[in-house]
Parts: sequence; C-alpha cells; structure tokens
Amino acid sequence: MGGVITVSERSWIAPFTGLSPRQFGRLVAALRREGADPVRRGRPWSLPLEDRVLLVAAYWRTNLTLRQLAPLFGVSKSAADRIIGHLAPALALQPRKRFRKQTVLIVDGTLVPTRDHTVAERSKNYRYSTNHQVIIDADNRLVVAAGRPVTGNRNDCKAWELSGAKAAVGRATVIADGGYRGTGLIIPHRRERGQPELPAWKEEHNASHRKVRARIEHVFARMKTWKILRDCRLKGDGVHHAILGIARLHNLTLTG
Repeated sequence: MGGVITVSERSWIAPFTGLSPRQFGRLVAALRREGADPVRRGRPWSLPLEDRVLLVAAYWRTNLTLRQLAPLFGVSKSAADRIIGHLAPALALQPRKRFRKQTVLIVDGTLVPTRDHTVAERSKNYRYSTNHQVIIDADNRLVVAAGRPVTGNRNDCKAWELSGAKAAVGRATVIADGGYRGTGLIIPHRRERGQPELPAWKEEHNASHRKVRARIEHVFARMKTWKILRDCRLKGDGVHHAILGIARLHNLTLTG
C-alpha cells in the first residue's frame, strides 16, 4: 500500500523537517556519504532513504505514535520502529572538535519530559525529565555540542560535567547563567552578603551578559517546536538521538 507522505511530493519536506527541498537533498547526500544507506543482505528497506529520513523527521516533529504515523508512509508499525532505530543515530549532530581562539560559546540546560524512568527522574516541574546540556556558538547560534542526558533532578552545575559537555568544549570561552556557580564558566555578577546593590559597572556587565545569553533561549524555543521534546516516549538513547538530530536539522536551517 502506498503512503500519503512521500518526498516525491516536495511540499511535505518543509513542514516536517524545516528544510527547503535543496537543503533536504544535501542532508540525504551527506547521510549516504556517511554510510547511512549501506547495501545489506536480506530484505531491503520498504522505503528509499529519502522517505526514511522524512519519516524520522515527521516522528520527531509531530510526536505521533508509530501506530498513527506508519500508515501515512505506507509501512507497518514495526517497520517504522526499525527505520527510526536505524536512522536516528545516523542523523545525530557530530560535536565540533576544534574552536577558533576567539570563539565564545553559550551553554544552558533544558528539561525534556521523558517517559523512560530508567533515564529520567522527577525534576523541578514535577515531571519525569532528562536534563540536556546544549552548547551553541554565540556568533551564529549554531549548536556545536550536546551532552548526554542526565536525570532531571540534577542541577546544571552538576550536569555540565556529568553529561560530558565540559569535556566537549575543551578550553573554549563559555558563558552561562547563575546556575553554573563553581564551574569556572562566565556567569553574571552576584551581590555579596550584606551588599545592598551591585556597582554600576557590574550591572552593565550583567545586562550585556543577559543580552548575549538570551540567544540560547531562542535556540531552545526553535528546537522545542519539535514536539518530541515536549513528551518523549523513546527509551534508552532515543531522547539523546532525538535532541542531536533536531540540533543538526536546526543548524541546516540556519546555514542554508
């Protein structure tokens, strides 16, 4: 049975991936170069690589259940599950390994409600969540790395190291909010005990800091339009692959 959604109808690409048909074609070509579509023995995939990529993106974008999504692509529920399990890791963003000397990065954590209680814990929003440390380039808002998820009851200063985000940036300059005290990152000035108010120059620094750091909040707002980051049903590494894959698609929309 043929599916309703297919890449051959180019109008489906932008709503589910956020990419233009040209950008989507470049993504598929890159995946082929990276070995995401190897020749394998046995029964071939029921969908071409282009449609499989679109299926994974549609799953992340809409957060439909596989029972709802599979008929739209003309495949079975189990086939859709295998496609996501195979392609989601291939779509994951590869962290940047080197940074220019003057590069300034921004880090912050975001909570993703996650139903797999083996990787999640109750967080400050009283939901089982995972904490994801995301790092962006302050100049162009591109995601450069994302740490492995830690349980949602971990605060950001602990998650920064436990997730591997700290190791991913090396010695690059990183700014963060006040939740990262004691990490060595650049955070806002705080009043000392007994100090009624900050000096004017510190207030100016904090205003500039807030203006720059707001860029990562804009990135989170765009990434959270992918509904899987509002209620993730995936198990194990599924939530990690989803946030890395969405980060890669986010970067592609910015770079054109």
